[in-house]
Amino acid sequence: MKILILGSGQVGSTIAQELAAMPNHDVTIIDTDEAALRNTGSRLDVQTIVGNGSSPMILEQAGAADTDMLLALTRNDETNLVACKLAAELFNIPQRIARVRSVDYLEYGQDESKGLDADKSLSDSLNAFAITDSIHPEHLVTEHLVGLLNYVRALQVLPFANDKVRLVVAQAKAGDGIIGKTIETLVALLPENTDCQICSIYRGNRLIVPQSDTVIQEGDEIGFAVEAQSMATVMYVLFHYKQSNHRLIIAGGGNIGYRLAKRLEDKFNIKIIESNAARAEWLAENLDNTLVLHGSASDEDLLKTEYIDEIDVFCAITNDDENNIMSSLLAKNLGAKRAISIINRSRYVDLLTGNQIDIVVSPHQITIGSVLSHVRRGDIAAVYPLRRGTAEAIEAVVHGDRHTSSLVGRRVDEVKWPAGCHIAAIVRGDEVIMGRDHSQILQDGDHIVFFVSRRRVLRELEKLIQVKMGFFG
Repeated sequence: MKILILGSGQVGSTIAQELAAMPNHDVTIIDTDEAALRNTGSRLDVQTIVGNGSSPMILEQAGAADTDMLLALTRNDETNLVACKLAAELFNIPQRIARVRSVDYLEYGQDESKGLDADKSLSDSLNAFAITDSIHPEHLVTEHLVGLLNYVRALQVLPFANDKVRLVVAQAKAGDGIIGKTIETLVALLPENTDCQICSIYRGNRLIVPQSDTVIQEGDEIGFAVEAQSMATVMYVLFHYKQSNHRLIIAGGGNIGYRLAKRLEDKFNIKIIESNAARAEWLAENLDNTLVLHGSASDEDLLKTEYIDEIDVFCAITNDDENNIMSSLLAKNLGAKRAISIINRSRYVDLLTGNQIDIVVSPHQITIGSVLSHVRRGDIAAVYPLRRGTAEAIEAVVHGDRHTSSLVGRRVDEVKWPAGCHIAAIVRGDEVIMGRDHSQILQDGDHIVFFVSRRRVLRELEKLIQVKMGFFG
């Protein structure tokens, strides 16, 4: 497959690295930053072209006429959209995926009765540029934060199969009832018709593959699959965590801060701290049940005045990494129970994860996961990087029959799964089946949620998922 990538920033270069490692992929990157291209080209087996990706001459030079997929991933929406339009009209590129940051493009002409995610339908404004699919970082980050804030004991809440099942990552802390108990004992504590599948335990940086007699220790990072409607029950049984009306301070009233408050203001007691006076005034006019404060989130006196020691969650989501880090550390030091911080620089993410800031959210990792779901082989419905990208959670849809598929018509324990690949759950229609049931016979249309601890086995997994040529005959 010939793939053309616009943008060699963190997202573009990471996607290029993924694709370059796959066999039979011819990858070309276009960017105006010559130094960034030189750096990427020295590390990866890819072609690089200096220029503007929205220029038809540059696209032609990059071989757009025989390209199979365009990934427009620059930080400029207009460049991405114009490139997709040219790719469709002039070069007939079949797949045209654009990274779009502005909410206006996402929402203008959207069928409000269906919601933003219904059938992943595109708005009229996006259809006008002939894109086949779009990636919206701010929307993705907002949804990710909503999932975390609904269950603040969780480090990650990842939805699969239209949110029928979720993969949750949470840490065992001092005082939790699960410490010292075996997995078999924990599962037995769940009420009737409620189940979960513990699919990973990280003790420090060491992965422990869960067995029935595995004992949970303080500090363990536990990943488990659970039916969405049972999540509150499971969180209460495992962590004695009960959802209540949380008190939340959001530091930063940009697009993500506004959308987050709008989503949650009827459920949480929310305050937003915004440093720009005009933006603060706009927020006050457009939010109904949120208190808007004009000031700096790193102002100790302001935080004390707003009773930071009584706040359940402090969420720092400005565009400045340093401000987010310092305000989060200050909030924790002054008594906030938990702190969530958006961090864009990947090195900062690695340094801060697991330290004083409870949850570090990387917009780039979330965006990369969304892009990967489009470029992976087989019918991959969702991809989420875990453990700073060293592991992944993947949702795949299996198709065909016993003759055209390596999976359909076979028992789970019949299949030779790649080492490091574990089934977390199977979703069949409205039924959620936990991954420990190895007697299940896989059926056409099943959604399988995998936990993959070794990313190098992804190619083997993709081959298993793919249907054979006879399926199309």
